[in-house]
Amino acid sequence: MVRKILAAGFGLIALFGVTAVAFAADYPERPITIVVGFPPGGASDIMARILTAKLGALLGQPFVVDNRPGAGGNVAGELVAHAAPDGYTILLGNNAILATNGSLYEKIGFDAEKDFDPISLIGTQANVLVVNLSVPAHSLKELIELAKANPGKLNFASSGYGLAAHLAGELFKTEAHIDIVHVPYKGSAPALQDVIAGDDQMMFATTSGVMGFLKNGQVRPLAVTTLKRTAILPDIPTMDEAGLPGFEATTWHGLVAPAGTPKNIIETLHRAVVEALKDPDVAQKLANLGIDPVGSAPDEFGAYIKAEIPKWAAVIKASGAKMQ
Repeated sequence: MVRKILAAGFGLIALFGVTAVAFAADYPERPITIVVGFPPGGASDIMARILTAKLGALLGQPFVVDNRPGAGGNVAGELVAHAAPDGYTILLGNNAILATNGSLYEKIGFDAEKDFDPISLIGTQANVLVVNLSVPAHSLKELIELAKANPGKLNFASSGYGLAAHLAGELFKTEAHIDIVHVPYKGSAPALQDVIAGDDQMMFATTSGVMGFLKNGQVRPLAVTTLKRTAILPDIPTMDEAGLPGFEATTWHGLVAPAGTPKNIIETLHRAVVEALKDPDVAQKLANLGIDPVGSAPDEFGAYIKAEIPKWAAVIKASGAKMQ
């Protein structure tokens, strides 16, 4: 589905590029705030600052990054959901805020489908299934066979309970019909260190977090979790290619506005995002984060969110994961 979004999103560039400039004469007339649900210095924050610099140049008004970390991004989501729908407060959301948190958290102050108007899927960030070097599996098929031969004896580390790495592992368990044990950590760094040390056998790690370890040969990559190979690791097969058809567990990022935002404002922001993603400097900086740009149309992004919610709700229910 992401491939279709990618093709359709960039196909709109030539059609709408000039129109976006025309809309910019009426909107925006003052600075725009992009709310980020995570602390400064992380991938979401860095991506927001890369985009805001270009969006400000395209639309003629500054974009301000407002970091509102807390509750897995729910603090930021609730703030934007209840903001004025005037295009001056928007959310840099991700798969957690817009797809999984509704099922994961017992209480949440917004509805990801009803309280936001999608602007664009910005990009996807592959997770990489890596194993400790002593694990006698050099392919996904061999790892699945190993797990089936040793039920309950292999561990998979994650960056935290209920986070993307954990849920990717739960999806892997379900799709591969294997019994592996989840070991949560407080962050990806300690989780990867224990995979390297051999305390855990495997992990789904973000490309940005694991690249240094891959270059140093400290872990073995088996597959990426995008449906299409990622540009940052073009020689690593996808989970789909390696034997699990349709497997997709990406970290994705996109812009949404409060529900009821005028359509011409949504279109102006969407066209500016698509234009920004065309910029070689922006594309390279996103690639350095392990992000493959998309730039989807608003309705396509809305359909993607709608499809992701029940998919991960089923995984969360099966895993028994819950957050307060």
